[in-house]
Amino acid sequence: MPIAPIVTEVFAPLVEMHAKLVGKPHLRMTYVPHPISRVPAATCRKYIEGNDPVTGRPIIDEIAEALTQPLSGEEKRTGIEERLVPRLMGPDTEENLHRLFFENKMTDFLPIVLPTEEKVAEMLKGTSHPPDEVVGELRSGYEAGSFTVEKVAANAVMAGAKPGYMPVILAMAASGVAAIATSTQSFARMIVINGPIRNEIGMNSGIGAMSPFNQANSVIGRAATFMSINLGAGGVPGLTYWGSQGNTCDYNHVTFAEREEDLPPGWKPYHVQKGFKPEESAVSFFHGYSLWHWKNTYEKEKHKAILRMASWNLPSGAYQSGFSLLLDPIVADDLVREGFSSKESLSEFIHKNTKVTLEEFWQYHLVEGWTLPAAQKGIEPYASWMKQPGDTLINRYRSPDEISLFVVGGRTNDFWQVGDWRPMGSFLIDEWR
Repeated sequence: MPIAPIVTEVFAPLVEMHAKLVGKPHLRMTYVPHPISRVPAATCRKYIEGNDPVTGRPIIDEIAEALTQPLSGEEKRTGIEERLVPRLMGPDTEENLHRLFFENKMTDFLPIVLPTEEKVAEMLKGTSHPPDEVVGELRSGYEAGSFTVEKVAANAVMAGAKPGYMPVILAMAASGVAAIATSTQSFARMIVINGPIRNEIGMNSGIGAMSPFNQANSVIGRAATFMSINLGAGGVPGLTYWGSQGNTCDYNHVTFAEREEDLPPGWKPYHVQKGFKPEESAVSFFHGYSLWHWKNTYEKEKHKAILRMASWNLPSGAYQSGFSLLLDPIVADDLVREGFSSKESLSEFIHKNTKVTLEEFWQYHLVEGWTLPAAQKGIEPYASWMKQPGDTLINRYRSPDEISLFVVGGRTNDFWQVGDWRPMGSFLIDEWR
């Protein structure tokens, strides 16, 4: 079936790279000006009636030719481009080897530990799995490839990990969740560890848990970034990474362990909420932008201030967003006194009491780009919402499951933080011991 792909001009280098990777370097592509998000339909029509900003040719002619002209012999060519990577680099000075990693964009441009055979062999002692076992696939850029336990160990060494961290890092690798997102929006991840392994490897869930004062907390998130770069082919600005401003969280993300020992009675650890046993260990990924710091100084009831913060977040029906609360144990105890005997009861309260009018909902530009087309295709509940008055109230969050709660901190202040973090999945760590 003939097709005529149309892409905005800023992505031309990406298209050329990807077409070559899949063995079709002569794909008939047509480019239009960038951006098209938030651009009126009349302007987009003028784009189509104008010239291709990359080739200079009339866009209409390129589309017509792509659909009607017979394929040349070169265009019929098939086959994937093989990119074999040697297992070992040749001997050189330590300075030159560090430069090689930096120049090939294999790091976060902070100093690394060189993954020598000896150091990788030591790291492999942290798991019973053989070095050549295939862990899975990771796609951070636009190319997915399989990788082994040994390759994960090499990235763990680079990040400064200890062998005991390997089960956590392998579970993250096997999840298939890339820590580096490819969107033009500057996303990051939140990574939460639950279960006995938190204490086994000395993670910090108390004072300063999200500060750079603990090796495990710092390194595990950094390893996730390295794996996205080196195993998932991501993190190259203007080629496989398109975040307009970027995100400082991408250095090691928001990585911490939940303080399960300080949960109020009736409040379950996050991984237990997701179906794991208390004695199991799990890692959970969340998708979002950042945390907002919040210290209530004028309102006695914590749940009212939390509700206000939840009401400022982007409606999840507009985009795949969520809401996460990171509560000091003092705040968790206060919320129990205010009547919330479980995490679920607070999530349900927030879900029930955060509303948005349809008039406000339809004005978000992400709704225009993502939800409105779904509504026009008859997808529910959006199709029905189009027929209702503008003052109709809908839930800001699609489900209480999009509202996640964690207890973390050292009881030095009734402090909490919130963020637009949406759950992506929770994964068992113990199978990688």
